[in-house]
Amino acid sequence: MSEVTYKDILYDETDGVATITINRPERMNSFGLATYDEVIDAILRAGWNKEIGVIVLTGAGNRAFGTGGDTADKKYSRQRSGTIGVPVEQLHAAIRDVPKPVIAKVRGFAIGGGNVIATLCDLTIASQNAIFGQVGPKVGSVDPGFGTAYLARIVGEKKAREIWYLCRRYSAEEALAMGLVNKVVPDEELDAEVDRWCAEILERSPTAIAIAKASFNADSDSVRGVARMGFQSVALYYNTPEAKEGGAAFREKRKPRFRELAGKE
Repeated sequence: MSEVTYKDILYDETDGVATITINRPERMNSFGLATYDEVIDAILRAGWNKEIGVIVLTGAGNRAFGTGGDTADKKYSRQRSGTIGVPVEQLHAAIRDVPKPVIAKVRGFAIGGGNVIATLCDLTIASQNAIFGQVGPKVGSVDPGFGTAYLARIVGEKKAREIWYLCRRYSAEEALAMGLVNKVVPDEELDAEVDRWCAEILERSPTAIAIAKASFNADSDSVRGVARMGFQSVALYYNTPEAKEGGAAFREKRKPRFRELAGKE
């Protein structure tokens, strides 16, 4: 077992399994500016450690797996790394590029960027209390790569468009039916179920699994280019009155006036 101290996450290595827990339950396990860097570091740390065979990504508490970027962080004022000021592309790349399966263990809300991460992980196992969905067009945002194009590969084009255009919420059973998750179990059984999946993976050839993951990724890696181009557009969009209105309306708990501001500078 190896312990590493982080500010926004918990990291644990036990019996060949690395568990990364987003530890911001008071913020519904949303990603603050530092959270991205810490999760990326932890995924890469585990992913290239030969003693680790599988990575589990989860959220602290029972309320949320993750809800994307912290709403207290104004999108248009970000000044970090990545096209939109936070390293979303690097986070997605880390999940895909490490040669180990990454399992999303989902309790509570997997909304917005949290839904994208659950989609992007190799496997997703959910509690019956899990809720999935997107909020981007409700708050002036969108994931223009893996959150959209890759999602369509998983749930089908029609369903993916529904998810993004309507911003509805879906139960764990609905997510299972559309292929967004692999397994749904009662909440009290979630930890044990994930442990069983990890134990099975650890019995398999790590090299064969790494090749299989690389092969799956090769077929869908064109989405990475789509994302790179799309995030350039999103970076420009975040500076518009329309996008700023989404965040302001959310914080002020009112309906946004998107159509009044669309196209204005």
